[in-house]
Amino acid sequence: MKLGEIAEIRSGLVLIRKKAAIKYQIKKVYKLITLKNIDENGMFNEEDFETFESNGELNKDYFTEDGDILIKLSVPYTTVCIDNKRTGLLVPSYFSIIKLKTDKYIPEYITWYLNSGKVKRELIKSQTGTTMSTTNKSILSLINIKEISIEEQRKIAKIRELYLKERKLLKKLIEEKEKYYQSITNKLIEMN
Repeated sequence: MKLGEIAEIRSGLVLIRKKAAIKYQIKKVYKLITLKNIDENGMFNEEDFETFESNGELNKDYFTEDGDILIKLSVPYTTVCIDNKRTGLLVPSYFSIIKLKTDKYIPEYITWYLNSGKVKRELIKSQTGTTMSTTNKSILSLINIKEISIEEQRKIAKIRELYLKERKLLKKLIEEKEKYYQSITNKLIEMN
């Protein structure tokens, strides 16, 4: 099936249109998801969310909900699944919001599938723009999504979840080893 047949796809908010230019124009402040909040594997990192000062109330369609899928519209087309801990975040226009319309698919499976090398290569082939290559809703809608059982989708989602946890732990281990190495180096230097 095509992604456009199983999901609603829309762009995030063009921020400049709603940004308060000066302090007295600020009507509402929102938490904003940015590129720095997501790593290249489609996992949220520990970066704080930025704030966005709006000149008015914004449409709820531009905010994340549990089960949404966000895809970055430029290379490397990273996709992330929104869980209940990351709802209510303002989505800017450099992401598309994908909302599943069917219960034949789970968001975690679609996220995994869109993050696959095969899909990313397809998106690179069909990119638009010359200085900054991007994709769009029309191209995203045409992506073929492999149909498999919900049970198989859940297995894939669990494997992906374990993979991302392992990557996070390995990254933390490397950071701790680096601190350990620096500590030993500093002690050795002080001894001489």
